Amino acid sequence: MLAGAAVAAAGSALVTGCSGGGHPAGADQTVSLERRMREGAVRDSERLLERYDATAAVHPDLAERLTPLRAAVAAHAKALALTTPKAGPAPSRPASPSPSASPTPSVPAAGRAEVPAKPAEALSALADAERSLSEARTIALAGAPGELARMLASVAACGAVHAYLLTSNPGAAS
Repeated sequence: MLAGAAVAAAGSALVTGCSGGGHPAGADQTVSLERRMREGAVRDSERLLERYDATAAVHPDLAERLTPLRAAVAAHAKALALTTPKAGPAPSRPASPSPSASPTPSVPAAGRAEVPAKPAEALSALADAERSLSEARTIALAGAPGELARMLASVAACGAVHAYLLTSNPGAAS
């Protein structure tokens, strides 16, 4: 399944990498589209970080297992934010947002309430969030400009791996 998703993502990235045209008006529209897509991708990564934080807060015994995956999600958010095209500076959010630094203060509380009481179910819910975001990013490849499409493909593949890692070795969550 991961190999199929990676092949599809790579194919989409190659197709979109050839688009963009050479028209100045088209370039402005592409930059605006890319900026909006990047800002949305950063927000999605920040929400996922909040889910990781909420899960670790509800299940401290899972924190060590979640730390490297959360760090990768934070790196994705930072990479997407720092590579915003010429349209202006990257969003003024911290690279590794904490729930208190979130642009929507109600989300961490809601995210914490959504964390299942059982550790295995909490990992499964987090895996579902990773999988869902990975699928959304794979779909977004079709409309993304070249470099962003390549980044989204990479981040989507990483999310699929995270989903697998979160649900593998269920004995570690019990």
